[in-house]
Amino acid sequence: MKNPIIAVTGINAIDNPGPGTGVARSLRENNELAAQIIGLAYDVMEPGLYMDWLFDRRYIMPYPSSEPDLLLARLEHIQSQFGLDFIIPNFDVELPLYIQCAAKLEAIGIKTYLPTKSQFALRNKAKLSEVVAAFGGVTPRTIVITSLDDLPEATKELGYPLMIKGPYYKAYCVHTESELKQRFYELTAEWGYPIILQEIVTGSELNLVGVGDGKGGHLGLVAIKKMGITALGKVWSAMTIHNPGLLAMAEAFLQHSQWRGAFELECIVDRDGQIYLIEINPRFPAWIYFPTAVGVNLPARMVQAALGLPLPPLPTYEAGKLLMRYTYEIVTDSTPLQTLVTLGER
Repeated sequence: MKNPIIAVTGINAIDNPGPGTGVARSLRENNELAAQIIGLAYDVMEPGLYMDWLFDRRYIMPYPSSEPDLLLARLEHIQSQFGLDFIIPNFDVELPLYIQCAAKLEAIGIKTYLPTKSQFALRNKAKLSEVVAAFGGVTPRTIVITSLDDLPEATKELGYPLMIKGPYYKAYCVHTESELKQRFYELTAEWGYPIILQEIVTGSELNLVGVGDGKGGHLGLVAIKKMGITALGKVWSAMTIHNPGLLAMAEAFLQHSQWRGAFELECIVDRDGQIYLIEINPRFPAWIYFPTAVGVNLPARMVQAALGLPLPPLPTYEAGKLLMRYTYEIVTDSTPLQTLVTLGER
């Protein structure tokens, strides 16, 4: 397929950034694909909508809590108007809807490269301990709660400080009961139940991103050590590493799950070298351009595999490469905003 048209979600490049702009940047830099790229957003204030150098077209989408028919109708409209061969959803919360619609999307010529419904369930934060144990990994002690009344018993077992997490996004380190309750109310209001409480393990934070091929193998893996993070725990600076234990964990996860599509493992390694798996994310991370910059373009490789295009041999990368993120401003007139508000596309 020559010059495929690829849609990308998660283009909210804000203080809690989505992966979409990094995915688009990776695709844009792959000369073999020479893709046209569509940015999909849920709000007219998402910065990616105004990045003309990344996206050829941009569209406002119905929220992912909407009915499947609304999603399918919007994507069919985009396909009829501009063309659409492949879509990369980049939010946990929208993935179940895209997984549900994958067969119907393929029937109209829009391919995806996603985990199955049962594979997606493996990343459930509430069931992480049993999933990780099934392939020989280790997690910190974790307690899942569904009521404020569960907090006293849980904190008695875990102690302070501890991590409190929502079912999809956001995690906070809390040190007191009042701080814990405040975060509990914030997370339940935004994401609902269950709420996950987790023991804090001290050590270096390691992350690994890859693309599973659906057969127990992969299309590429890149590991990093976090050097600096934001208040929400997002990578702000990092360094590429080669860690045999982390690689072995990723391979065990892939063999166990037969994962298909993008994934990220968030880990902590303690002073004794024990690696604890903290989270399994079923999509590309916000730092996905970093692997591309060191020679492992995972979004492009995923598209090539999905569309049956020639796939180069597995690439390697050097350890010790440094990532430094920074903020950037776009200055333009109000016409793009007015167009998006009026038409829902530009």
